[in-house]
Amino acid sequence: MDTGRAAHSADRVIPAPAPGDDRASRTDPVPFTPDTLLWDMVGDVRVLLYLPAALVLQVAHPAVGAGVDEHSVFRTDPWGRARRSLDSLQLWIYGGDRAVEEGRRLRRLHRDIKGTDTRGRAYHALNPAPYAWVHATGFPVFLRAAEYLFRPFDEAGERRLHAEARRLGRILGIRERDMPGSVEEFWTYFDRVVHDELERTVVVDELLDPRRSVPPPDGSVAALRLLWPVLRPALLRLQVFVTKGLLPPVARERLGIDWSSRDERRLRLLGRVVRTVVPRLPERLRYLPVAYAARAARAARAARP
Repeated sequence: MDTGRAAHSADRVIPAPAPGDDRASRTDPVPFTPDTLLWDMVGDVRVLLYLPAALVLQVAHPAVGAGVDEHSVFRTDPWGRARRSLDSLQLWIYGGDRAVEEGRRLRRLHRDIKGTDTRGRAYHALNPAPYAWVHATGFPVFLRAAEYLFRPFDEAGERRLHAEARRLGRILGIRERDMPGSVEEFWTYFDRVVHDELERTVVVDELLDPRRSVPPPDGSVAALRLLWPVLRPALLRLQVFVTKGLLPPVARERLGIDWSSRDERRLRLLGRVVRTVVPRLPERLRYLPVAYAARAARAARAARP
């Protein structure tokens, strides 16, 4: 299945309220529980491999790219920025009632982010179109990650994942009418945004540059700091390679990103290795801390008489 294209129902026209409008839905968001697909995927360490592809899709939108370029600290504090993003993502899925508050916190955080994008258009981070796009990038990347790094979804699984993505959108404060209502509507919406909006922004180029300057992780031991000049190029080449491969093909084409049949074979080989190794890791190594704690608490509750 090509997870980057679809030809289904007609485009939806999404109305735009005033910037900063916090109204999402008349239905209160429902926190995620262990019986959901995202509960299993988002806390797994493989999220470190596929999350950058979603970020590239996000910043390829001119408004999002301009906001990140002008307001983010990803250049001056890359590890801190990445850690905070991961912590927030984990709270959306494993935070229970705290997930909804985290969604509200993010909206408050973005209220003052505004400016002019590369096409000379005024943007505000909470305008429905770019804010909904940031959330929408998760669904195709989850599908790509499942195809290469986990197990591909069948049609029923894809529809279930889409329903969960909409559930996540409600937690983030996105209105029902700003999210495609079905898988078919999603791919029509996705294709439209890719073809009409996405461009190779400055931030896209930076994220796909394996030669970019990245300091050693915060708090690194002396040995890692010493070896970092040797390790950094190899790690960045791997990260950029996987990021390119997990982008939906239609987005790669739109952004002018080269991807050969040899690249595809290499990515599928890497995926087989990852699918073999990661499930055999101890849970403490397989899951990120917030997810591991949530899973351990669940196991403890289940073990009680």
